[in-house]
Amino acid sequence: MTAEGFLEGRRLQMARGVLLQCIMGGYPPARFYGSDDGDLALVAEPSMIHPLPWSDEPRALAICDADELSGESSNLSTRGQLKKVIARYAARGLAPVVATELEFFVFAPNTDPTQPFRPPVGLDGRREDGQSAFSVSSNNGLRPFFSEVYKCMAALGLPRDTFMHEMGVSQFEINLLHGDPLLLADQTFLFKHLLKEVALKHGLSVVCMAKPLAHTPGSSMHIHQSLVEIATGKNMFSDESGQPTAMFRHFIGGQQAGMADFTALFAPNVNSYQRLCHPYASPNNACWSHDNRAAGLRIPASSPVARRVENRLPGADANPYLAIAASLAAGLHGIEHELEPTAAIQGEFEVPDNLSLPCTLHAALERLKRSQLARELFGQEFIEGYIASKTMELTSFFDEITPWERRVLAAQA
Repeated sequence: MTAEGFLEGRRLQMARGVLLQCIMGGYPPARFYGSDDGDLALVAEPSMIHPLPWSDEPRALAICDADELSGESSNLSTRGQLKKVIARYAARGLAPVVATELEFFVFAPNTDPTQPFRPPVGLDGRREDGQSAFSVSSNNGLRPFFSEVYKCMAALGLPRDTFMHEMGVSQFEINLLHGDPLLLADQTFLFKHLLKEVALKHGLSVVCMAKPLAHTPGSSMHIHQSLVEIATGKNMFSDESGQPTAMFRHFIGGQQAGMADFTALFAPNVNSYQRLCHPYASPNNACWSHDNRAAGLRIPASSPVARRVENRLPGADANPYLAIAASLAAGLHGIEHELEPTAAIQGEFEVPDNLSLPCTLHAALERLKRSQLARELFGQEFIEGYIASKTMELTSFFDEITPWERRVLAAQA
């Protein structure tokens, strides 16, 4: 849209069906978004209008709400779904506080998708070989890229906590500062967009797939969650003596009750399950633990004022609005119904059957189809539309034959 049109307040409209567009570009049948495929209004969030510092010509990006022309939020909008969950907490005098940890890979351009991704050539003329995890000099070969990333983050008002090299080859992680869930979802979206745009300027490719490399840890988007009382700002997960509260237990109980039903919302792509089914600190279970990274729900070591629940299931490929909304909605469900969690696990453990999660996109979508809880929390229109779009993607995947099948199965009798 032209700057003049935007500043004049011209309404920007978009077909409803675009919110259910699948990743290949197609659409499910029109019955999932209204047979007329009428328009939605894109209403800019005033605090989320940003000049783009990496653009050579003046450009700006505005994060928008997708609203029906009658004024209410569209049921198909993931940002709208998150706002509804936050409002339900506010009605109880509570405000969720979240933080996201996003992992990603920096690769050389990959012009042939049949070939594996490769790390880029650094300033020293060499490609990383996987020995740089947590090194103080691990991003030196990519210093110009990261220098511009930091500058662009500052220009967009994206405060960063820590940045580090992760376990994978040319894999990195950023921890965004905790705050309002909608703000953190916006910031996570902006950061991913920023990464890819700045990478292109530097002849690089940033990949947020859940599992881009075989035999290498995948990329997560862990979500840290706590609740504060709006009137006082007090962390409702700790009592006056610093001990865990009933609300803390019920929140965990709700997370456990929803994780299997919501796996397709946390792990939305075929590749998501490559990360979960080869768990390397990527647990595909609904167990909870104090500071055990093998549990899907981890309680990090902290002071009582910082007591929080970390959901370790979502991958870097997850929609941040939807993943945060699903996690918080499950926790609120536990509070409203006073659900008690299972006993905490520690050390090495076997995952009980009732706490295991779907390990393929097909199984996750089948679980979501049967979930009355998902329909209660997100509405039938959203859940059925989401399933329809993701089923198209799964069907497209099954329409192709992989190199593994040709290599291993062709010689079989």
